Amino acid sequence: MALTALDPNVALIVVDLQKGIAGLPTVHPMGEVVKRAAALADAFRRRGRPVVLVNVAGGAPGRTEQPPRARGPLPDGWTDFVPELDRQPHDHVVTKRTWGAFTGTDLFDYLTSRGVTQVVVAGVATSFGVESTARQAHECGFNVVLVTDAMSDLSGEAHDNSVKRIFPRLGEIGPAADVIALLETAPA
Repeated sequence: MALTALDPNVALIVVDLQKGIAGLPTVHPMGEVVKRAAALADAFRRRGRPVVLVNVAGGAPGRTEQPPRARGPLPDGWTDFVPELDRQPHDHVVTKRTWGAFTGTDLFDYLTSRGVTQVVVAGVATSFGVESTARQAHECGFNVVLVTDAMSDLSGEAHDNSVKRIFPRLGEIGPAADVIALLETAPA
């Protein structure tokens, strides 16, 4: 569904735009994704709306049929947010160990304690962290907006599947410029 409106109590969630992931080969240029996510964060901060920066620091325990990644400590700086996001002291940081940002974190409590009813989600990877976080937000009862030009994936097919088949069932979809325009014209 196309983007129509933002709730008065809206928050931004930026997923996994961190140094350890930003250099991966994505189907859309990471520089453009980061630029749009940074513009969203700036706009939300200007309007006094919550900005949540999510990073990932490992994986969930349990069985997996995928080949195991190298074990051991993550490289220095892996979880550091890309500098373009300009992390501010009042931004809320969530460190996750699963695909979605709600499982095992304080994200739900943080958002509900601020009366948030809608979340705008951007970041990487579209079919992993972004989709999982959006699904969880939807399941928690939040209205969801997905900013498709502020996200990317390692696979074009996976990105397109999320955008075309999954996201329309979870919420509204729009580009960063439309989200910013709606945010800036909303009552303060």
